[in-house]
Amino acid sequence: MARVLIADAMSPRAMEALQDRGINVDEKTELSPKELIAIIGDYDGLAVRSSTKVTADVLNAGKSLKVVGRAGIGVDNVDVDEATARGVVVMNTPFGNAITTAEHAIAMMMALARQIPAADRSTRLGKWEKSRFMGIEVAGKMLGLIGCGNIGSIVADRAQGLKMRVMAYDPYLSPERATYLGVEKVELDNLLARADFISLHTPLTNQTRNIIDAAALAKTKAGMRIINCARGGLIVEDELLAALNSGRVAGAALDVFATEPAASDSPLFGSPNVIATPHLGASTAEAQENVAAQIGEQIGDFLIQGAITNALNMPSVSAEDAPKLRPYMRLAKQLGSFAGQSTETGLKAVVIEYQGQVAELNTRPLSAVVLEGLLSPLMDSVNMVNAPMVARERDIDVTETINQKEGDYTSLIRLTVKTERRERTVAGTLSSDAKPRLVEINGIAIEAELGPHMLFLTNADKPGFVGQLGTILGNAQVNIATFQLGRTKINGEAIALVEIDDALTDLVLADVSSLKLVRQAKMLHFPPTASG
Repeated sequence: MARVLIADAMSPRAMEALQDRGINVDEKTELSPKELIAIIGDYDGLAVRSSTKVTADVLNAGKSLKVVGRAGIGVDNVDVDEATARGVVVMNTPFGNAITTAEHAIAMMMALARQIPAADRSTRLGKWEKSRFMGIEVAGKMLGLIGCGNIGSIVADRAQGLKMRVMAYDPYLSPERATYLGVEKVELDNLLARADFISLHTPLTNQTRNIIDAAALAKTKAGMRIINCARGGLIVEDELLAALNSGRVAGAALDVFATEPAASDSPLFGSPNVIATPHLGASTAEAQENVAAQIGEQIGDFLIQGAITNALNMPSVSAEDAPKLRPYMRLAKQLGSFAGQSTETGLKAVVIEYQGQVAELNTRPLSAVVLEGLLSPLMDSVNMVNAPMVARERDIDVTETINQKEGDYTSLIRLTVKTERRERTVAGTLSSDAKPRLVEINGIAIEAELGPHMLFLTNADKPGFVGQLGTILGNAQVNIATFQLGRTKINGEAIALVEIDDALTDLVLADVSSLKLVRQAKMLHFPPTASG
């Protein structure tokens, strides 16, 4: 039975969702890195929030780890690249706290506009400083969004409800989407120059780190106000402080910081124009319930059904699609494995073709499994998560083609592998009972199911070959389960695919290879439990 560790405090709904799916769950929070490394090897899944750091050392110790789930959107605390390299799926819950975070950004903007925290403190001290706390209206002002994804688009909607004008800088925002949201799509410099308020809603990446620095702040409209409820590290904090002190920036509302918890002696906290909250963007009862339930469901569905939802390093597979894809996943892995075990020189290119009904399904995970099967015989520790990355690292060109028109079969997957010396193809379909079967090898028609031990031969189509092969196998006490033959034409190129009860020894395989008509003899292995 699968085991999952919940390593950060979260709503009990995470544990309930996992247990409802028959998964054993342990909740052990506030573990030191050393303590986590000591126990993580016992778990198939790990659920965290922002406190636990899922480092390369943790992933290396997680020998059975298949999935890391982050209850929330940011994955700064997870080494996604290392997880991918080790074949571990990384999931988050980008939608569970979106409304909560967007509402917090709007609240921070309103607090900035009306100086509410400072006015509250002053009033509690018995002062009545109405003239000191002269605010500004947000209606009619220009809000500039840096990032207009799920949360940013909600902020845009709420801001428009406040009668604000909204523009957005987001390289991934299409003109059509911008029109639908009612926002003006602009470049960053344009946004900086025109915005009365700037709100950040982008993940922390190499491209966005320190996106608001002294150079950016120098381009802003004098008296601009800035809000960051996204990620610490997007703003260079000491350069923001300088802009606040000079009056270039009228105020800043910060929910996230480069280092968290933020130090109490941070110079930012001494500025009267700064509003600070302790990373509260997702801190509502509703959001905590939502993200906990979602991450429990996602991890559980992946471990039990193979469903992949909100993964950062894998194509998604819905719980509805997973059962439909499962038999094709087995076929895809067998095709890849057949080609991989048959390959003797360096891979250059791979073409994966989908025809008929299978072309109507989500083919991205199928292609990942094809690559897993193809690369696994050639190198260790390859699975469907890291196989596409491994192919890219080795400059293997991967092409996928889709044709929904049915041919000789209702569904067909064909794999073409180009090596340094030649090109090979293998194609397969599903039988009526959803079992994988090969229907073509190197352009030669054949009908075969793959058993645990398969002898694959290419040979000249000449009389006497089958008898010679049978004699060698018989003398070696090798029992034949099935024997499939195919050829291009009379006296042309032929193939034989022989299922045998036990693998051939190197000596017997050498005897088979020495037959005059044999051009290649390979012992192939397909574990019956392999399911893609």
